[in-house]
Amino acid sequence: MSAQPRVKPALRFGQVVIGPPGSGKTTYCQGMQEFLTSLGRKVVVVNMDPANEGIPYSCAVDVAELVTLDDVMENLKLGPNGGLLYCMEYVEANLDWLESKLTQYSDCYFLFDCPGQVELYTHQSSVKNIFSQLAKWNFRLTAVHLVDSHYCADPAKFISVLCTSLSTMLHVELPHVNVLSKLDLIEQYGSLAFNLDFYTEVMDLTYLLDHLAADPFFKKFRHLNEKLAEVIQDYSLVSFVPLNVQVSVQLSVVSQM
Repeated sequence: MSAQPRVKPALRFGQVVIGPPGSGKTTYCQGMQEFLTSLGRKVVVVNMDPANEGIPYSCAVDVAELVTLDDVMENLKLGPNGGLLYCMEYVEANLDWLESKLTQYSDCYFLFDCPGQVELYTHQSSVKNIFSQLAKWNFRLTAVHLVDSHYCADPAKFISVLCTSLSTMLHVELPHVNVLSKLDLIEQYGSLAFNLDFYTEVMDLTYLLDHLAADPFFKKFRHLNEKLAEVIQDYSLVSFVPLNVQVSVQLSVVSQM
């Protein structure tokens, strides 16, 4: 007797929320959950960060039930970076656990609150493979990549952020929205060299290079910065949506999905 073919689940939609540590991913998930719930949508938040403690939102699925960073560091004598890499490899090796948790929910919008280590999205493949498996389970996801807006106040750091954002977009291979978070705090970081549109639209970076050249330390790296700017502009992929979680600008993010 032949085995019955496995029925593919209905399409499920959602966001994978990624970005460097401290960029506001958990706060974003909490705000987005509240926002979508107020619109009458059923929302499932999945904590994918084994180091996430004191979660402020209502969490339907928590990867800490499978593995935690503290346990890995204690038992395997690893540091926080190596421990987090191990955790995500462990999740990848136990995707049946994740599938069993997710199949409990249908007709919902999913928010995946992901860990913040940059290497997970630029060099290491575990998180990318998890996202690929989610696609095979009929999830249609958008990557929401949060970047702290204070980097705009430092031209050198902003170029670094642009390179990281571009690398993440190419590595993750999902529909992608880059978000400048904590915009309500941007004035505390100092005055911007250009207006906000310059940073959100990533306009002609030669102006930023000229600004960097005024700094004696970065002047000797002008050629390197020029080449980095050329790479960013040649791909022409990186732009940002400004976000202040205190107001309902989540609409500007949702409208791009």
